Formats: sequence, C-alpha cells, structure tokens
Amino acid sequence: MVRRFGLVVAVLWGAFSGSPTSLPVTADGAAKAQEGQSDKSVLRVEVSLVQLNVAVTDSKGNYVTGLGPSSFEILEDNIPQKISSFGEGNGPQRTVDMAAENLKPEPANSLLAGANVFILFDTSNYMYRNFALAQDAIADFVKSLDNPERVAFYAYSRNLYRGALLTADREQVLRGVRSTVAGDQPALYNSLLLTLRDAGQFPGRKVLVIFSNGPDESSMVTPEDISELAQSEGIPIYIVSTHQATLDVVTTSVFRQMSAATGGQAYFAKHWRDQHKAFDSIRADVSHLYSLSYYPQPNPNRGWRSIKVTLTGEAAKKYRIRTRSGYRPAPAHFTKRAIPAP
Repeated sequence: MVRRFGLVVAVLWGAFSGSPTSLPVTADGAAKAQEGQSDKSVLRVEVSLVQLNVAVTDSKGNYVTGLGPSSFEILEDNIPQKISSFGEGNGPQRTVDMAAENLKPEPANSLLAGANVFILFDTSNYMYRNFALAQDAIADFVKSLDNPERVAFYAYSRNLYRGALLTADREQVLRGVRSTVAGDQPALYNSLLLTLRDAGQFPGRKVLVIFSNGPDESSMVTPEDISELAQSEGIPIYIVSTHQATLDVVTTSVFRQMSAATGGQAYFAKHWRDQHKAFDSIRADVSHLYSLSYYPQPNPNRGWRSIKVTLTGEAAKKYRIRTRSGYRPAPAHFTKRAIPAP
C-alpha cells in the first residue's frame, strides 16, 4: 500500500527532502523569523510510505523464513531506498534502525499484525455448476485463517454485494458466504474497483482473494486499470478459478498477468478438491509474506515508478522473490494552516 502521512515541512524551490522536518512558512512560501510575527502559517505536505509484500522461496518453492531487513535491497526507478519498517508473516511490522540492525516497536495501531483479507466471490451465471462446492471451499478458507487476520466477504454478478464488512468475527463472514446465490451476468472489474477502494481505507497489510469462473461481460473499467490500482495500493491479488476458465484464452491471460503484476498468484482447479488446495496455498502464502516499507527518495517522476526488490549476499543466489512491479504515486497535496499568535 501507499500510506499518506501529513507532515509539516518547509516548501522550497525545486525539492522536498521527504524527511519528517517542521518549519513554519508564510503563505507566499518565504520563511520568516519567529519573533514578532502574529500571523504565521504552515504548509502541510502529504508524504507517501510505500509498503511491499514480498514472498521469498527456494528452488523447490518452499518458503524462506528468518530473513532480516539487511537481507533486502529496494530500488525505485533504480534509486536505492532505505527500509523504514519490516515484518515477517503475521508478526507486527516494526520500524528499522538500519545502522544497528535494531527493531523498535511501532507506535500503537500505526501498523497492524496479520493481514486484512478481502474475498470476492463470483456469483454470476458462470457459477451455476458446483456453486455449493465453491461456497464450501471459501467457507473452509475463512475458517483456516489465523486469528490476527480480519476478513471481508464480497460477492458479485452485475453488482457488488458486501456480505460482510471487514471483521474478526468469522461467523459473520460465514453467514455472508452462505447467503449468496448464483445469478446475473458478471462485472468483475467494476466489482474489483469498488473492493480495492474499500480495502484502501484500512491501514496495514491487505490481500485480495478472488474466486471467479469466467470472463467479464459487463464492466466499464479495464483489467489494466485494476492491475495498476492494486499495485499502487500495494494489494496482491490471488485468483482461484476452474479448468473451465482456461477455455477462454483472454480470461486466463488476464488472470495470470493481474496476479503476477501485484505479487499474487493465479490457480486453475480441475476438480473441486483442487479448489481447497488453492485456498490452502493462498493461506500459506499470506502467512509467510515479508512486509517492507520505505519513504521514497526524491524522484522527479510523477508517473509510473518501477520497483525492484533483490536479496543480498548468498541469499541472492539461492532464493527467489515475488512482489509487485511498481506503482503510480498520488499527486502531492498541500494544505495551509494558520499558527495562532502566542
């Protein structure tokens, strides 16, 4: 995700350091002396914190655990970045003192342990066959999630149905799953847009798990738009589909590209038992992700920025990394606030 923090900073010609400094400035941007001024104002600039979910596996696909922040290097548009916070699996994310390799607790509630899991279930007319089996697979997935994780359940055909808003109450989510019925034509990308917007309102790690069995026939937005939005929000997309979906080459390609670009994975089940295996694989992946964040170094590029994460030392030779490939920064926002006279 990209979290935005309001910081009071000096506005200078041509550059902004990105560090949390505070200086009062006048409305015309010229700094004035503190003494004798009764009408002062400051400009507040939003600074983005970029969050990455990173999977590390060996040559056999087994998850690699126990790595520290010094095991990772991040480049944004080939500009080296300093890791600001770090976490592993469902543990809390903590600020990083890179010089001493020391982990310090984050302020309370600023970053949460576990992941917020958003489930989006295809209830369109492509799901008439084995609909109940798909419900069972999703229900078992919800029950299997670890305690720190909160879950939201949505369903879609032509419209989006919010069966359970983000909650730790598994029974509420299961009631939402069981209340779904198969019906209308699918509008997957429209529903994805609304789901990502909902997910973007919450701090901490988020993942989106989709069960979809067919193409999109009714959306106004494109899969490319959805993929870019998910990357910019830092939300990996996992897709579970069936062998039937592979008969549509376009749909298969879109599912694979969208999941890969965001750091997730796509699964195509030949049998209902394979659906359970796919959800088990997603649960394992979510619980083994490393969480890294950084404040971007000065970069004039306001368009798409590429992200490259690599491992250092011997780990670079033995292990593989999966994460999102980039993001588009939100436009800078400035607000003016008056400082009352002493």
